[in-house]
Amino acid sequence: MVHMKLGFAPTRRSIFSAPDALKYRGLIADKLNELNVDFVDIADINDEGLLYSDDDMIKIAEKFKAEKVDGLFLPHCNFGTEYVCARLAKELAVPVLLWGPLDERPDENGVRLRDTQCGLFATGKVLRRFRVPFTYMTGCRLDDPVFERGLKDFLAVCNVVKTFRHMRILQISTRPFDFWTTMCNEGELLEKFNIQLSPIPMPELVDAVKAVKAEGTEVQKVVAYCRANMGIRIQDDALFTVAALKVAMKGLAKQYGCQAIAIQCWNQLQKELGVMPCAANALLNDEGIPVVCETDIHGAITALMVEASAMGETRSFFADWTIRHPDIANGELLQHCGPWPISVAKERAKLTYPLAFEHPGSLAAEARHGKITLCRFDGDNGEYSLLLGGAKGVDGPKCMGTYLWIEVENIKRLEEKIVTGPYIHHCVGVHKDVVPVLYEACKYIGVKPDLYDPIEENVKAYLRGES
Repeated sequence: MVHMKLGFAPTRRSIFSAPDALKYRGLIADKLNELNVDFVDIADINDEGLLYSDDDMIKIAEKFKAEKVDGLFLPHCNFGTEYVCARLAKELAVPVLLWGPLDERPDENGVRLRDTQCGLFATGKVLRRFRVPFTYMTGCRLDDPVFERGLKDFLAVCNVVKTFRHMRILQISTRPFDFWTTMCNEGELLEKFNIQLSPIPMPELVDAVKAVKAEGTEVQKVVAYCRANMGIRIQDDALFTVAALKVAMKGLAKQYGCQAIAIQCWNQLQKELGVMPCAANALLNDEGIPVVCETDIHGAITALMVEASAMGETRSFFADWTIRHPDIANGELLQHCGPWPISVAKERAKLTYPLAFEHPGSLAAEARHGKITLCRFDGDNGEYSLLLGGAKGVDGPKCMGTYLWIEVENIKRLEEKIVTGPYIHHCVGVHKDVVPVLYEACKYIGVKPDLYDPIEENVKAYLRGES
């Protein structure tokens, strides 16, 4: 599971009840501990452990930076001090969660102790003035299920943002000549998003494969894993090469400090090594290192975003949109030669030969059904967006490679979005509903969310804590 760290900066304002603010400060901290949330407290900054003064804000910012917090939590324990909250958020430049507990009934004399809701209105306004994007979870009780849900979703948002801002992708060779769709603007990705590429030529990969083959130990471990977890339908020498390719790519990713790989999977690789890389890709995908086909850099970016949104609970898979379902009106086939992680398969994967290629080294397995999220980061002409939405796995004809028949709400609407762009025939899927997390993360990274179904109001309702 992924580890995220929150900066916990509960806030108050002097004209409302300080004792009640202190009470709620403690209750919220206890709830975070109960939920096993790692947070940096400010109890050492002042006697109350509350944010309300500029001097303390500077100390809090220094502490949070030193602790490298991934997100800022600003619970309003009474009205709160909106301008100090905004200054702290601006200084940290991390995702911000704005929330406060529901106010109690006024007492018998009409006195209100906290006015938390009113303070949240004020802080939202000042954050906008400071041009600080923030996530707002509407007021609720600490024991309401939506509090835990909203907090965990926010941690996932923090993970997507952190991942997106620190991407480095290993690019193994150029894109295949015929794939003009997978061209990308390396300079623009760096300038706009700080996304870095580490390009290497095909001979460097081949040399790395030869080196790990000669050493042999790690390669034999991978061979043993494959025999234990896959049905082997290829020769021993080809299996050894597939395993060596996996070990070599992992080593190169580590050498260049990369979190994902985009590889020119055909045709030069087959001339050099005699195998397809699909199964090697699948093995790395199962370890949380996404490997995407046809040197699709935007596909690798998508995979890293999806992996981050799932918080390590399940692996993603890289797919082609291919053909309509022959029997289901809104059905579609997601398929690729065989690079999907075996953890998403509903059957024992076979290590075999792919569709349309003569060389061994791809997996064959249908993915398990259930609810999935599909998305695609892409752009052209300087504008970038994230296509995203939901689908469900359905039955369909048997296919080769790794595949899943899906059903969406309206395949014609989705098809039109892909064709008119800026998207292509590649997408990334995951067996989890992460649409709200990815939608919310977009506000922090300068990417436009593009829902392929008209569900934006439903997503917003979910994010603000509605059932």
